Amino acid sequence: MSDGTADFDFTDRVVLVTGGGTGIGRAVARAFDAAGARVVVAGRRREPLDEVVAESRTGRSSARTVDLGVADDVDRLLDEVISTEGRLDVVVSNAGLYVGGSVDEVTRDQWRDMVSTNIEGLFNLTRSCFPHLAACRGNLVAVSSVSGLRGDWSQAPYNATKGAVSQMVRSLALDWGPAGVRVNAIAPSLTDTAATHDLVVDEVLAPQFAARTGLGRLGTPEDMAGPVLFLASEADVPPSTGRITPVT
Repeated sequence: MSDGTADFDFTDRVVLVTGGGTGIGRAVARAFDAAGARVVVAGRRREPLDEVVAESRTGRSSARTVDLGVADDVDRLLDEVISTEGRLDVVVSNAGLYVGGSVDEVTRDQWRDMVSTNIEGLFNLTRSCFPHLAACRGNLVAVSSVSGLRGDWSQAPYNATKGAVSQMVRSLALDWGPAGVRVNAIAPSLTDTAATHDLVVDEVLAPQFAARTGLGRLGTPEDMAGPVLFLASEADVPPSTGRITPVT
């Protein structure tokens, strides 16, 4: 591989990737599959998930539909993953909804949809998955955004939801670290995906976003795979001291 993920080995690790059918989630799922993982891709629409499974190099990927904004549906997803795979080592919380526009442009329904997916979805997912991650000292990597760290043009409602993601990740890391569960996030800038197409082709805003990056260009989904695999790997994890007390 040439995407910086070739040196990671996740052989037989069980990895759940939400929003795994498109964009960043799809690139991350492909990278984990190439690294030998048993990848479960989850999302609302079955067709793109099945496409990812069909591309699997190992033949061990599987697809599950889920609405992360519905707690019972998330509980059902985790029950199915554990019953079929027997364990859960890594969760990539990637599913997200982007609706551009200022507060006078985004509708109340669009706002509620973003909150349901971006904030409630993360809450529901972590509440269901963390006991399983603690059982095997696994980890979670969330996909946040630089939009959750600073202001952006015409994105105040979206930025607010990603700000919640970033802050929740910081606190989750403190709460679950004693149980041996590592929690991290990546924070991409504007990334060229189907969800952000309108912004990517915006002749005024897209160059402004590109100018704020060191490489002077927009990100690609493949750019994100290496950082996610690194954070989920044991590459920078010290040996256990045996003093970790599980959270009960």
